[in-house]
Amino acid sequence: MNQSVSLFLRVMLARAYPRVTSLWRLRGWIILDTLLPMLSVSAMVFAYRAMRAPEEFVGFVILGGAMTAFWLNVLWSMGAQLYWDREAGNLELYVASPAPMMAILAGMALGGLAMTLVRACAIVALGAFVFQVSFAPSSWLALGGVFALTMLALYGLGMVFASVFLLWGRQALHVVSVLQEPVYLLSGLNFPVKTLGTTVATAAAALPLTTGCDALRQILFPSSADIGLLPVWVEVVILAVSSLLFIVLARYALFYLARRAREEGRLTVRWL
Repeated sequence: MNQSVSLFLRVMLARAYPRVTSLWRLRGWIILDTLLPMLSVSAMVFAYRAMRAPEEFVGFVILGGAMTAFWLNVLWSMGAQLYWDREAGNLELYVASPAPMMAILAGMALGGLAMTLVRACAIVALGAFVFQVSFAPSSWLALGGVFALTMLALYGLGMVFASVFLLWGRQALHVVSVLQEPVYLLSGLNFPVKTLGTTVATAAAALPLTTGCDALRQILFPSSADIGLLPVWVEVVILAVSSLLFIVLARYALFYLARRAREEGRLTVRWL
């Protein structure tokens, strides 16, 4: 048991290592990936202030811009990663090695989270120091707990995507593109998701990004709690259940992938 846990942890840290080290090895890419998204966030801030919207809405935009970074990382650096690894010839090494695939995915999530946190922190700093957004969380403990649950649910969903997209082959990249823009709307990254209407907003609550953003907004801006979709405690329960469900689904999908690789021998064929 101890050897299995040790192997899992070593594989996870080894897979996370390239993404973490890229923070200082690829400084030019990090600067572009951090500064350019600030422009779109700034545009939304100027639009809200031109309309004399409540100042909380500017905070919504800043938070939404930070959370957008995590969603893009889940889609492109998690969901499509195994597909790219197959194209590069790395997937064969994963399948043939004694390394648990769940540990490889966990390492991808850990490294991706570290990379994306830099961009998210830069956007929050932009809001705090340049646009003078006042963040006054009702509870720092609740804020940290909700953020951690949101990340667990998001990257758990990314693990599921990584397996499912690999099975879909070349269609994976199209699916990633399809899931990108509509989720921006359904998650209410730049506006209260409640304005979409009760039916649509309730259905959108199944997305971790929607529920997590709404809960974080209610904690960061207590005065906006009346336009929240659901009470925070309900959203915490949804995030916890989603986290467990996605991790279990990811594990099941990986078992299916491993069985297909053994029985059919076609999983690593690049043109499928």
